[in-house]
Amino acid sequence: MYDLARSLLFRLDPERAHDLSLTSLDWAARVKATRWMAGAPVDDPTTVMGLTFPNRIGLAAGLDKNADHLDALGALGFGFVEVGTVTPRAQSGNPKPRLFRLPERGAIINRMGFNNHGVDHLVERVKASRYRGVIGINIGKNLTTAVEDAEADYLYCLERVHDHADYVAVNISSPNTPGLRNLQFGDHLDRLLASLREAGTRLDKRSGRRVPLAVKIAPDMDEDEVRLVAGALASNGIDAVIATNTTVSREAVAGLEHADEQGGLSGCPVLDASNRVIAQLREALPQLPIIGVGGVDSGQAAVSKRQAGADLVQLYSGFIYRGPALVRETARALASSR
Repeated sequence: MYDLARSLLFRLDPERAHDLSLTSLDWAARVKATRWMAGAPVDDPTTVMGLTFPNRIGLAAGLDKNADHLDALGALGFGFVEVGTVTPRAQSGNPKPRLFRLPERGAIINRMGFNNHGVDHLVERVKASRYRGVIGINIGKNLTTAVEDAEADYLYCLERVHDHADYVAVNISSPNTPGLRNLQFGDHLDRLLASLREAGTRLDKRSGRRVPLAVKIAPDMDEDEVRLVAGALASNGIDAVIATNTTVSREAVAGLEHADEQGGLSGCPVLDASNRVIAQLREALPQLPIIGVGGVDSGQAAVSKRQAGADLVQLYSGFIYRGPALVRETARALASSR
């Protein structure tokens, strides 16, 4: 059934198809049809970051930026759902068109630019949700906030989402906000992580519960850069790392229509680069939880993340191409891979 739906959706502008798909999922959840679409959830509980996940497969940030569709997505059998990226103030993102399909490679290029309704809207949507699974909230900075002032934006968001998140993901690796990736290195990274850790610890004490902090990094790093990032994560007491975001490389899609569009490339072409970074992180940080994301379009691809060293795995582009059945397929493959 999804193959037919996809053939119709792929005739539409990608962003219009995205919105229509989420609206359709909301309707399916209201009439309790999601079990028919995705099958029964896979029961494979695991504890990571001190949290118990019903299974190891999650939805990556970016699909539901405002938590407007949390109930519907949560009903598809994910072990966890990450919403956002959210910024302190609402922003419209980059000009359209800003989302492009590369179906020959099961890939997507986006330059959305953190379009979202602002952190207060997201918090209200999470509070109104009936979803009781594990929720991650992904936070970022506004476009108009200078990189040297980015810390204030992240702290603002952390303060507001802390009481409503099971974990908070810090996005410093999107290629679509100018200068953002500079926060992954050197003094920028150390200062940001130290401030977030201090604030997180204070908020944990205030709320009486620990909310883990995870940092999302890019695949476009060499081994020395990965080691430097790993050292900063460890020295600042960060609870997990999400590897990886989209890539700016076009080597794997050269010559295809839309390949030269600016933005981050996701989907199948990112699998190997993401797995390489995961393996390097695992070697440098034997005990730190890793959430692996990038190029997962099958059970086998999900298992490759575990083999590289990931504890949990996330979907995004593969979900667009394969539909809800991919959730159960990957969750079952991960459950069988121990």
